Amino acid sequence: MCAILTVYQIIISSKDNLEYKIVKIVYKIQFIKINFVLNTVNVNTKPVFEKVQPDFGSKILVKQHSELHPNNKAFWHFHPEVELVYVNKGQGKRHIGNHISYFNNSQLILLGPNLPHKGFTDRLVSQGKETLIQFRLDVLGDMFVQLPEISRLFELSKNGILFQNDTKRDVGPKIEKLTHYNGIERIIRLLDILNDLARSNDYTILNADGFAFETKYQDHNRINIIYEYINLNFQNNITLQEIANEVSMTVPAFCRYFKKTTGKTFTKLVNEYRVVHATKLLSETQNSITDICFESGFNNFSHFNKHFKLITGKSASNYRKEIKLIIQ
Repeated sequence: MCAILTVYQIIISSKDNLEYKIVKIVYKIQFIKINFVLNTVNVNTKPVFEKVQPDFGSKILVKQHSELHPNNKAFWHFHPEVELVYVNKGQGKRHIGNHISYFNNSQLILLGPNLPHKGFTDRLVSQGKETLIQFRLDVLGDMFVQLPEISRLFELSKNGILFQNDTKRDVGPKIEKLTHYNGIERIIRLLDILNDLARSNDYTILNADGFAFETKYQDHNRINIIYEYINLNFQNNITLQEIANEVSMTVPAFCRYFKKTTGKTFTKLVNEYRVVHATKLLSETQNSITDICFESGFNNFSHFNKHFKLITGKSASNYRKEIKLIIQ
């Protein structure tokens, strides 16, 4: 820095011909740039400004939309970025790791790196918005990520975190406003949001049994085919032979693969899809429970009742009564 100032001082004291004027302008620009960087970092740090990228904030992806695009089909996927999703008004199914459930009105979710998931929102209501933030942990800096409370937050996020009403109310608006900022200001605002989430006790771990869903890149296409087939056909009877054929496997090989990959049997997962669809219908329609039973893919009422209570912990009639009292 001193050397540059010295050069600059020599130049401005020299004869003002055209060549010197050009050099003066170049050095003056460099001087301003260096001065700017010095004012934005700790003055006690070593001068490593060249490592600071001017588009640093672009490493944080922020998307927001108020309309669902019919061509954007949800699919089973994973990525190395952390993902934070806030829906202020909407409904949909969430499939995160081994967790499958339905949400009504709003949701705030934090997903750790490489946690497989599927799109969250089936429908946005009037004035509804979905805001999605994706970033890699290294963009936040080691000092921040290694703070005990922040480290714990990201450790929990490996299994998916669903934040409840108090946190949604306090943090949701901050997430929506993140679209207004860029660069270092966006990073500062994100750190504030993460700090709020780290201090919250108002959450549920979505894969609370501790089972970490593990998937390899080469399995991505196969598992996506399976989930997409279930999503399209769960209201019908799906035989093991049928689904095994979809991924070119024998039935025994498919059963071993599916249980190893998901920690569940194929039948159990299909029944979970059916129950989640039933909770959606119980929330959004006035259809009778008997009609919902068959519309969800169950072929008899007692079988439906058994699995509904096993998965949700309550009967369908009690679920319908309770959901009317809940404002998420």
